[in-house]
Amino acid sequence: MQDSGINVLFQGRNFIRLLEGLWVTVQISLIAVIISIGLGIILGMIMTSKNPAIKVLSKVYLEFIRIMPQLVLLFLVYFGMTKAFNVNLSGELSAVIVFSLWGTAEMGDLVRGALISIPRHQYESGKAIGLTTIQIYKCIIIPQTMRRLIPLAINLVTRMIKTTSLIVLIGVVEVVKVGQQIIESSRLSVPTAPLWVYGVIFFLYFGACYPISLLAARLEKRWNS
Repeated sequence: MQDSGINVLFQGRNFIRLLEGLWVTVQISLIAVIISIGLGIILGMIMTSKNPAIKVLSKVYLEFIRIMPQLVLLFLVYFGMTKAFNVNLSGELSAVIVFSLWGTAEMGDLVRGALISIPRHQYESGKAIGLTTIQIYKCIIIPQTMRRLIPLAINLVTRMIKTTSLIVLIGVVEVVKVGQQIIESSRLSVPTAPLWVYGVIFFLYFGACYPISLLAARLEKRWNS
């Protein structure tokens, strides 16, 4: 007799395994987000430079990362670098590298856009009162930039969390991979398992991303009030 589909979630440690897989996803995302924010802010400031060489290099990096699909980058780093340079990279480390590269490029472009949207007289006013370039950025430009960046940056964070589902294709045992394992082990006894397992995965991703969106909305409302 076949079990009802929902029962597969509570057989053994299946549901706990899904939560453990989600934690792997969240860990990789958090590490990549932290790296991306730090490097992206630096890159965005560099991209506002008037130096032609810096402009070209940053533009090439940004366009390369944007044009190249994340899945291809994952394969390039995980399979390509391992073979070409005899480097032993785990799937988790490869994922962090790829999503950090992608996140840094996207964050850098967001920072660049936010910085150039600041009226020029803000810089000139800082210079007029004797502030150094670092002080102008620290006390005037960055606080205003952060307010403009928050909604866009939060959107990038949620995109990164969702896109980590691609790492299942390089063997990382995250939430989607765990779901596939559960479905495969139950495919004969519970044919409707995919509906319930992937349905739970949907809500797990929603539960991970929705609070971040709420936080962004609350911060934006608070700053605009």
